[in-house]
Amino acid sequence: MSYFFALFLIFTFFFILFILYNVYRYYQKQQLLTRLETMPFPQQWRRYLEHTVHYPKLGDADKHAIERSMLRFIYTKHFHGVGLEVTDEMKVVTAFYACLIVLGKPGYCYPKLETVLFYTHDFIVKEVQSHGGIFTEGTFVLQGETDASTVVLSWHEARKQAYHLTHHNVIVHEFAHELDFEDGIPDGIPPLQRGLYTQWTKTLHHDFNALSHAVTRGRYLGKYKLLGEYAATNEAEFFAVASEIYFERPLKLKQHFPELFKILDHFYRGDPSKAE
Repeated sequence: MSYFFALFLIFTFFFILFILYNVYRYYQKQQLLTRLETMPFPQQWRRYLEHTVHYPKLGDADKHAIERSMLRFIYTKHFHGVGLEVTDEMKVVTAFYACLIVLGKPGYCYPKLETVLFYTHDFIVKEVQSHGGIFTEGTFVLQGETDASTVVLSWHEARKQAYHLTHHNVIVHEFAHELDFEDGIPDGIPPLQRGLYTQWTKTLHHDFNALSHAVTRGRYLGKYKLLGEYAATNEAEFFAVASEIYFERPLKLKQHFPELFKILDHFYRGDPSKAE
């Protein structure tokens, strides 16, 4: 047997193993998804949801739909804690808000997301941030962070904001980023329904540029105070902040930014809970 033929056989063997392993994993996942279709939603999980701001405002049909989505989210994602033990409450509250913002997208379950990572409190990272086109390298204290495969949350802030209407919601914020990552570029323009792209970019860039202009020149923000200075960091943060406000202060957003509200309402296909 020649050296090259032996090498070919070895590569073929491992390639077949790789194919079989992926087929096995796919089969396991399909079995799990089938079981989840009929799995009862735990009553204790529902008790956690009753304490959130948004779940009690949902209709029965939406509650059922989001509970089905949550089961799929919880059983297909990995949850880890840094210096703390991950509890059912942490999984349930996070899954609820992650699924609330995609309630209008039946069957969607963040295909690129693999892991949710929890810190007890705010955490410190070293990174480069862009603010109004100015790049700053430094150490930042964050409540959440996202890349395509991982969402990181401060559980202290996530829990407080889930159970009380604080006008901020770090879970909504970070999962809006996750939606933005779906097309590979976190630029404030997630994959959009047909016909929405032009109006989306026009509205988002107009409001982002107006806010950024006011912030960089130290001017009075006026109605843009609703969005806040952090939304002027870049277009991706503007989208995530605007998404928070859409779910937390929808009437205010509609009053001051009707076009921005309109495109978000179209994208999220309506927030059935309307927190205000």
